[in-house]
Amino acid sequence: MTEQNNETMLDAIESVQEVKVGDLVQGEVLSIDDNKQAIVGIIGAGVEGVVPLKELSTLAVENVTDIVNVGDIIDLVVISEMGKDKENGSYLLSKRRVDAKKIWEEIEEDYKEGKLIEAPVTEIVKGGLVVDAGVRGFVPASMVEDHFVSDFSDYKGKTLKFKIVEIEPSENRLILSHRAVVEAEKEAVKQEVLSNIHDGDVLTGKVARLTDFGAFIDLGGVDGLVHVSEIAHTHVDKPEDVLTVGDEVNVKVLSVKPEEERVSLSIKETLPGPWTDIDKKAPVGSVLTGVVKRLTSFGAFVEVFPGVEGLVHISQISHKHIATPHEALEEGQEIQVKVLEVHPDNERIALSIKALEQKEDDEVAAEDDYQMPEEGTGFTLGDIINAEDLTKED
Repeated sequence: MTEQNNETMLDAIESVQEVKVGDLVQGEVLSIDDNKQAIVGIIGAGVEGVVPLKELSTLAVENVTDIVNVGDIIDLVVISEMGKDKENGSYLLSKRRVDAKKIWEEIEEDYKEGKLIEAPVTEIVKGGLVVDAGVRGFVPASMVEDHFVSDFSDYKGKTLKFKIVEIEPSENRLILSHRAVVEAEKEAVKQEVLSNIHDGDVLTGKVARLTDFGAFIDLGGVDGLVHVSEIAHTHVDKPEDVLTVGDEVNVKVLSVKPEEERVSLSIKETLPGPWTDIDKKAPVGSVLTGVVKRLTSFGAFVEVFPGVEGLVHISQISHKHIATPHEALEEGQEIQVKVLEVHPDNERIALSIKALEQKEDDEVAAEDDYQMPEEGTGFTLGDIINAEDLTKED
């Protein structure tokens, strides 16, 4: 019986594992000392160890019970031997380092697969941000956003997505980029928007920036260009004369080139044209105020509305005989005219100045001597149109 007991004790002694620095072991939490360290029994070794608060977690915690409680079984690594005579244990142990090793392995796997990680910003330091990815990660200032940021204070406490740029576990180096995530998201949005834009679409956007040659309109991820000639029906010298950054505008898509990421837009195509409802704005018989824009050999072109010019034929300038319009009118002169004919389809208006002037006696006498053309052979708007076309050809 005694021999059997001795064999059993020997077996038990031999089954007890030897604990060495660097060993991965399991420990059962036996007690918690003032919430600042955990006393554990190393399973299979018959010895105890201490896990200080700072070695319990990769995160900053204030109490041991935030992480473990009595009875918990936890994975640990042996940091050092404290001596057999230590009251609270023979070994210094760390749970944090075991967790960190696992985290590094997971991060390395994410890096290989090109996965993004999420982590909160814990510190703002010179040169960038410090984040807690289970291990310490650093985001250089140039990798925070795709635009310049002068003050990073608002980032503290925020949880952001990051691309892993560089990883070296042996040196505890983890470099992350939030800018890469932002750029990738914007590119995805841009491609989706471009795939859903077609020629002729009418969209709403905001003026993003102005240049000498036009305005760039944000369509929700893609900027399209409104050339200065497409801003209004009237002449525009500078885009800033009629538009302001931030203005919401309607635009018509003139062309889309997804492969070049170019979208040509027009604002004026969404606006009523100057000739829209011209027969209501300038009905026959109405009197309008206009400005002489051009003088030709056969008459004067008078702008009666922005972008709308009508022709006063030389025969309608004065009751007196004149050889050229220059005898009675000057470019830039403001005058009143009467509407004789309106042809919206051809965008033509026939006007008269003399119809608003009182005839003098000698002019009446001269007209009495004048042989009127037979009915149907007098001056018509067709004569005006032909005369203008001939002038343009010259």
